[in-house]
Amino acid sequence: MLGPADPLSGLDAAPSVAIVRVLRLTLHVGFAALLGVAVLRLLLSGGGDPIRYAWAGTAFVLAGVYLAGTIMEKRFAVGSTGFDPHRYGVLWLGIVTALWAVLLAGSSDFAWLAFPLFFLHLHLLPRRIALPTIAVMTAAVIAAQWAASGLPAPHLAIVLGPIFGAAFAVVTGLAYRALYREAANQRRAADELRRTRAELAASQHDAGVLAERGRLAREIHDTLAQGLSSIVLMARAAEKSLADGDTATAAARFATVQQTASDNLAEARNFVRGLSSPQLQETSLVEALRRLCEGTETSTAARGIALRCRFEFDGDAAELPQPYRVTLLRAAQASLANVRDHAKASNAVVTVAFLGTEVTMDIYDDGVGFDPAGSRAGTRARTDGSGFGLRSLQERVRALKGSLELESSPGEGTVVAIRLPLDEVSESEER
Repeated sequence: MLGPADPLSGLDAAPSVAIVRVLRLTLHVGFAALLGVAVLRLLLSGGGDPIRYAWAGTAFVLAGVYLAGTIMEKRFAVGSTGFDPHRYGVLWLGIVTALWAVLLAGSSDFAWLAFPLFFLHLHLLPRRIALPTIAVMTAAVIAAQWAASGLPAPHLAIVLGPIFGAAFAVVTGLAYRALYREAANQRRAADELRRTRAELAASQHDAGVLAERGRLAREIHDTLAQGLSSIVLMARAAEKSLADGDTATAAARFATVQQTASDNLAEARNFVRGLSSPQLQETSLVEALRRLCEGTETSTAARGIALRCRFEFDGDAAELPQPYRVTLLRAAQASLANVRDHAKASNAVVTVAFLGTEVTMDIYDDGVGFDPAGSRAGTRARTDGSGFGLRSLQERVRALKGSLELESSPGEGTVVAIRLPLDEVSESEER
């Protein structure tokens, strides 16, 4: 039916939606029943008048038009066809009403079909048009019944019956229209909710992908990239030693290359397993940092660079969660790598202190320094993939609600200061 179609196809039925569906089904059944009764009375009371078959044929045409509109509307509502019959709704209603008028002129038995038609007029037409049309149809019903009664003047029941029926149909139709609008609003709200959920899921997925990429980039930069960079530089130094005939120095440097490659391989394997440092699996953070300083001093010496690297510890060591330990170790690795590759320093000191409410780590070097305000070194990745260190470090520290400060000036060395709150650890343990 082109009028009151199912407004919420495929949606969980809310109370208003269920009422709309019941009214819609009742309207269909009522129209079919009234039409069937009228045709049956016409055929049984017509005697031998052959004109009754013409009226019956017209009734079947009316049934076919009504059924065709209903089927097209239903198919469009469930999405099985792209043809939208709503644009032809008024035309369809005009044909149905015209056929009913023809039948009413032939037999007053078809008068009661006016009441389901009232619902269609209220649904498909503007109220200012539907109400006068219903009044005209009610007058036609009164005239048909008066003509069928054979009375010289219409009886009171003949007048009041159709009027009260029309009034009841109008009130019910307006209520139906309100329910229909509410059901349509529920459908739109449900569609909007689905769309919003889909957009939110896509946004969360994209954010998760970006966060994972950032995490992988930090891990690769702080482990594999630094190790590979050290291997390349040490191999070049060993090659130069061979060219100069200094085989002993070349052998020492190749041994450093081998050790660095072995450590890098362990990092790569652990990277695949869980992105935690193998240096922290069998030892404490303090011991891992002490070994890091010793390894940095050894590797720079193998390059022919005199760098003294010390580790200092202050306070009572507290048990830290794995993210804290990894962040501090990666910060020390990245900072010492910058000292080794860029600072031209002769001394570097890594200091870790537990101060009750926070754990701090300072990495100091007496190298050439730089102007942080002017260069913002490390805050942007370079086109060759380097320059990611400080940005990676900032992201790690920020994820733990900590702070990172960089102090440096040309010729005055550099200090990287990291603060991580321990109250977050306490709250996590309590939870």
